[in-house]
Amino acid sequence: MNIKNIFLGAMALSMISGVALAGALDEPTNMAPFFTDSSMKTMKPEADFKAAWAATAKDKQDSMMKECQDAAMSKPHAEFCANLMMFAGHK
Repeated sequence: MNIKNIFLGAMALSMISGVALAGALDEPTNMAPFFTDSSMKTMKPEADFKAAWAATAKDKQDSMMKECQDAAMSKPHAEFCANLMMFAGHK
């Protein structure tokens, strides 16, 4: 009985922490407007990137900026965050 409870507790904890790691930069619907392709490998040109940023809801903008300012969260999205900081006025 104790082993079962320990296992279930560990499983629940891993599921909760896994969800917590996903953020605004990992959400395809947030990121798609900034890329030219569905694989999200090629970013849009500067004017289109700025337009996509302007069309993004303020709460999503805040979440994305917060994650780009966190070194660990922004590392997989370094190029995107560099553009975001430049276009959002955080040079």
